[in-house]
Amino acid sequence: MAASSRAQVLDLYRAMLRESKRFSAYNYRTYAIRRIRDAFRENKNVKDPVEIQTLVNKARRDLGIIRRQCLNDHPKQLNSACAAVEGEAAEAPLCLLPGTAHPLLCPDCGRTRVKKLPRHC
Repeated sequence: MAASSRAQVLDLYRAMLRESKRFSAYNYRTYAIRRIRDAFRENKNVKDPVEIQTLVNKARRDLGIIRRQCLNDHPKQLNSACAAVEGEAAEAPLCLLPGTAHPLLCPDCGRTRVKKLPRHC
C-alpha cells in the first residue's frame, strides 16, 4: 500500500470511529465501533490497489451514512444544518416526508428534503 493510500485509509478509519462515538444510543455506538474495527482488520492485508480503492469508496459512503444518522440523533445540530440551507429551500424542488418540518438537502438527489432521510425520491 502506498504511503498516501495508507494515510488516507487511516484518516478514514479515525473519522469513522470519531463519528460513531457520537451515537446517543449505547447499542448503536458499540455496534458501529465494533463493525468498523472488524472490517478494517479483515481488510488490512489487501494489496490490490483497485480493491483498496473500492473499499475506501465503500467506507466513505458508510461514513456519510454514519454522519447523517448522528445528525438525526442530535436535533440541535440538525436545526443548525437546517438554517444553513433555508435560503436554498425556496429555489430547489422539495423531497418531503409527511410529518416532518426541517428542510435539508437530500444526499441522493440533491433536492431539498426534510429531517428524516427519504428511502428514495
